[in-house]
Amino acid sequence: MTPLSRRAFAVAAMASLLVGCGGHGADRTTTTARPRSTPPPSSASASGSASASASAKGAHALGRSVPVGLRIPAIGVDTPVMRLGLASDGSVQVPPVTAHDRAGWYRHSPTPGQVGPSVILGHVTVGSYGDGVFRHLARLHRGDRIVARLENGTAAVFTVTAVRTVAKADFPADEVYGNVNRPELRLITCGGPRTGDGYLDNVIVFAALTSATS
Repeated sequence: MTPLSRRAFAVAAMASLLVGCGGHGADRTTTTARPRSTPPPSSASASGSASASASAKGAHALGRSVPVGLRIPAIGVDTPVMRLGLASDGSVQVPPVTAHDRAGWYRHSPTPGQVGPSVILGHVTVGSYGDGVFRHLARLHRGDRIVARLENGTAAVFTVTAVRTVAKADFPADEVYGNVNRPELRLITCGGPRTGDGYLDNVIVFAALTSATS
């Protein structure tokens, strides 16, 4: 990442993340990230991705290439990927609530396959339009495949290492945004009990790069 991207990535880790769930039109519910001055150095995410390190050893880091699509066979996801930045309040943008829902890559994170945690967000519901692209994200299991299609024609294949449902008030920013020494992926949506304003929890999928094809 460039110095600017690193700063924006750190800002996102410290800011309140607005992960919109599209419950009522454009409603957004707040996830509070724990403040930290710098991302914690680590050899693997505390999420449990260290358990898959053996399977990821053969996967070499890829060069920078923006994701344009995402496929998750186990839950029937095949979606275009848009780019997301930071909102005016310093929170991470979320994809718009539309009939043709799609996932969004946070552009200040590494691209899928680069060293570090690449972050992709999606809705679980999109208001009156129905289910969101990540409606079944919580059904993923360790060992499931995720394929990120990159702009340069490469398919970066990741293997799920952990799936967690956490209270929005306890969003694990260090584990989602913290430094790792290999290419990893984070998929984020809403989950848990539904309230009038949205959902109380976040579903976070952690995955590690296992292969790539051109």
